[in-house]
Amino acid sequence: MILLQRLGRNPLEIEFILLNFEGTLATDRRVHPKAKDKLNLLSKRTNIYILVKGEQEGSREILKKVKAEVVYFTEGEVSQGKLDLLRQLGVAKTVAIGNGVDDVPMIEEAGLGICIIGVQGTSGEAIKKADVVFTDILDALDFLLKPLRHKAALGI
Repeated sequence: MILLQRLGRNPLEIEFILLNFEGTLATDRRVHPKAKDKLNLLSKRTNIYILVKGEQEGSREILKKVKAEVVYFTEGEVSQGKLDLLRQLGVAKTVAIGNGVDDVPMIEEAGLGICIIGVQGTSGEAIKKADVVFTDILDALDFLLKPLRHKAALGI
């Protein structure tokens, strides 16, 4: 579990991380090796779900050494599927990390919504709905790993 203190609000006890794959974790279907290491560290404290739209074979190979459950969605069900999974796990116990239009509902509703502004672009709506915004997935993962980084963004 990750404890996230927030100014003037109850702390969040995070048990789950929902993480969009392409454009958030991966760029051009490549995942930074340090991101894999950070996810494996986070997996000791939380359950991680990597959310993939479309093709399974390539992402399965890319993520084979990451301690996370990979969830696949077909084109028409992505946004609603992510939101349904969030609600099933528990909104208040979940961090949602994404960058695109399909991620907006889960970012908005999650206990903590994180938006990544990456090289592949980012939905303006995702930026508006997020609690915290980063320009790099490594910084977002470090934010979750290192409690002292919560102070500035969450106002504690």
